[in-house]
Amino acid sequence: MTPTDEIDELLRQAGSRWRAEQPSPPEPDVQRITGTPKRRWAVRGVDPRRWGVRGRGPRRWAVPALAAAAVAVIATAALVVLPKDDAPVVAPGNGKTHPLEVRDGDRVEVSGQVVAAPGVPVRYCLPVPSPAIVAPEAKGPACAPGAAVDLTGVDLTKLVDLSVINGVRAGNARLVGTWKAGTIAVEEQGPPATVQPGDAAPTVPCAAPAGGWKADDASQSLTPALEKYVKAHANELQNPWIGWPEGFPTETTPGEPPNKPSVLMIGVAHGDLAAVRRTVEPLVAGNLCVTQVKVSQAEAAEQQKKLDALPRAEYGIISTGIGLGDKPVRVELKILDEKTLNALKPIGVDSLDLQPYIRPVS
Repeated sequence: MTPTDEIDELLRQAGSRWRAEQPSPPEPDVQRITGTPKRRWAVRGVDPRRWGVRGRGPRRWAVPALAAAAVAVIATAALVVLPKDDAPVVAPGNGKTHPLEVRDGDRVEVSGQVVAAPGVPVRYCLPVPSPAIVAPEAKGPACAPGAAVDLTGVDLTKLVDLSVINGVRAGNARLVGTWKAGTIAVEEQGPPATVQPGDAAPTVPCAAPAGGWKADDASQSLTPALEKYVKAHANELQNPWIGWPEGFPTETTPGEPPNKPSVLMIGVAHGDLAAVRRTVEPLVAGNLCVTQVKVSQAEAAEQQKKLDALPRAEYGIISTGIGLGDKPVRVELKILDEKTLNALKPIGVDSLDLQPYIRPVS
């Protein structure tokens, strides 16, 4: 490889890492659309298969990672996109109180970038924000500070997109192995995950009305009167979001609604669902589903505040963010170990959208 080729390769990898590892933005701004990509048919301009709130813009890791994606949601006066927590998890066992908890001796999996530099252990790189793009004179690919997990048993020749720069080998893989004292002893290795948790369309728990769901754009249903009602009941309701009872649209036509129905979702944390539905139904012209959720807007904001007070480095917290749905507060973690779990329990761990990068497998 020539020096020019090495520089090009470094810049290509650095650019990919930078795009994949942008920092989490703040809570949804109810006065404007917050960074979501546009769809031609969506009046408020949201691609429901990508998300721009709570985590690095339209997220598709350049280095695949076990992270969620894609639930279209509406914050009052702003349509935003929210990840969905539908990743498979194992049932709690061996004294564990949460299905994502990991203890020494457990089998775990990761998916993403693997880096092997001379003189140091092979490492899995957590896909966390990096402080800067790698300069051409750098020694080679490296994990972001504090984002490396030591590995044993990796077959470097089987890494996908393997490259060698200044003696540092880097590639991608899905790895399964045993977690022990901060190291993963790899037992299974394959290509990185191509379908991320949460890629499926968010389901709609309400039954279809007589005649079925209307084929329209539910974002049109967010009227000023509905916004005012939801805002006035922040202690009881969630902000509205969009559900897709038949899956995401597969085709779009300029000026036309999506070819699959979407439903405006109203979450009720406290109060009578039937009473709320009777109140909001006259305010919504299109498809509507009023459903039970765990926390209200106000409670979610309080959870976010408590999370931000925790020392992130101590508990392996990578990012937090607030959105909508049954688990509106998202927490991205290195791993949900016993120490971190105990710190999150007082905040309401069962109502948090926990997304650890190191996950247990059965």
